[in-house]
Amino acid sequence: MAGVVLVTGAARYLGGVLAERLATEPGVQRVIGVDVVGPERTLREVEFVRADIRSPIITRVMDQAQVDTVVHMGVISTPQQAGGRLTMKDINVIGTMQLLAACQRTPSVTSVVLKSTAGVYGSGPKNPARYAEDDEPAHAPRSGWPKDCAEVEGFVRGFARRRPDACITMLRLANIIGPRIRTGLTGYLSLPVIPTVLGFDARLQFIHEDDALEIIRRATLERIRGTFNVAGSGVMTLAQVVRRTGRPWVAVPAPLFTSVGRSLARAGDADFSAEQVRFLTYGRLLDTAKVEGAFGWHPRYTTAQALDDFLDRHGREGVTEVA
Repeated sequence: MAGVVLVTGAARYLGGVLAERLATEPGVQRVIGVDVVGPERTLREVEFVRADIRSPIITRVMDQAQVDTVVHMGVISTPQQAGGRLTMKDINVIGTMQLLAACQRTPSVTSVVLKSTAGVYGSGPKNPARYAEDDEPAHAPRSGWPKDCAEVEGFVRGFARRRPDACITMLRLANIIGPRIRTGLTGYLSLPVIPTVLGFDARLQFIHEDDALEIIRRATLERIRGTFNVAGSGVMTLAQVVRRTGRPWVAVPAPLFTSVGRSLARAGDADFSAEQVRFLTYGRLLDTAKVEGAFGWHPRYTTAQALDDFLDRHGREGVTEVA
């Protein structure tokens, strides 16, 4: 059972809500939220520290509070959040190295939970039917957030070897969707006209934001070692997803997809990075038997229900295909 918990990325939606929920758990004495910027609202029953995880202040915070559990929610997914790709990579990679170094120097730390992404498997034509946790990526990510997460996972595995006494839990989450969270995928599905890749129909899974928060909460409290895929049951093709939005869509030849997508997105949240484009082209599915067996847990929302909950909040339009 966690006693004193430090949550990185606490100024963002998932990190902040997780910190608040953990603070109400019996047996949790303190929750300390950390982020480089302040939260948009006051976090209830959470001690917030505005700090950069690349700074030595993290070690002092952890040591003084006798933190025993670190939940790393602070791996940034889009360059806009960080102010550019170089800063994003520095925060994600160097920041994680510094955070783990602080964990190494703090004897009271006995558990680390990492919110990672299924993007570490990459996407491509050689994808297996479903990725299991021990599968090697057939198309390892070469850039962006998925590559950062793959590097971060490597650092966490290194920490586990140095600290075999510590419980290490890594959660590889499918694309998170829901009524409150904003991601590159929700931005894509909110475009006035949604582009798809001509000749391809990716197979997709989603995880609802509430289910994502619940499995991270349980991993924090239950301390079960291992790496786990997390996704809602069921599969949808991209064509089914786009039709469900009710928005106009247009099939674009692959060489033009990125430029057309970015012109439609303009300053919006939609992600048309190289790895996201590969995902929207080839898709990716996860085998989730391990997480369900280890935690005795199954997501409340299927992939389709998670999508519907997002669409019910953000509206649906009349179905139109752009020729």
